[in-house]
Amino acid sequence: QEQLVESGGGLVQAGGSLRLSCVGSGGTFGDWNMGWFRQAPGKEREFVAGISRGVVATRYADSVKGRFTISRDNAKNTLYLQMNGLKPEDTAAYYCAADPQLYARVPVAAETYEHWGQGTQVTVSS
Repeated sequence: QEQLVESGGGLVQAGGSLRLSCVGSGGTFGDWNMGWFRQAPGKEREFVAGISRGVVATRYADSVKGRFTISRDNAKNTLYLQMNGLKPEDTAAYYCAADPQLYARVPVAAETYEHWGQGTQVTVSS
């Protein structure tokens, strides 16, 4: 059974950095298109960044472009999200998600992704 486990969240001051990690198991990680989403209290879950299988494509939400970088290490079954220049509005629970399709794509709709982690909290103080 596919499983995703996130780590790396925490409390950071505005302008600081964090790196989130997501380790996948139970399947062929390298074959999965992967995404990061976030959800703040009272708000809907929103797409943050995605990376296709084979690293053919990446995509970012406008709100994080130039500040966040998504990457993956298939040898370690790990997805990363490097977050720089953090702002209070980045405060949310962050989730990684897997889209185990046979072709490369970077969907932005949460319902497209089949497997989800439990989330890791990121809090940015002003």
